Amino acid sequence: MVKLISAKPLANYTVELVFSNGEKRLFDVKPYLDFGFFKELKDETYFISLTTQFDSISWKNGQDFSPDTLFLKSQPLALNS
Repeated sequence: MVKLISAKPLANYTVELVFSNGEKRLFDVKPYLDFGFFKELKDETYFISLTTQFDSISWKNGQDFSPDTLFLKSQPLALNS
């Protein structure tokens, strides 16, 4: 399994992910923003406060995405981005 190396919040509730296999991928958080405690991520200041831990991304109030979700639901970025 590939490991998450870094994550960077971007505009429009997306996150740039870099994995241990060298892949850069884009994860779109928008589909989750209307569900449960993910609604809190609509606050852009809170959204950009994400951290990486345990091969995943998370926020201080417990929102997180599993490593599998991050990899399988993200889209590859062009090599030069």
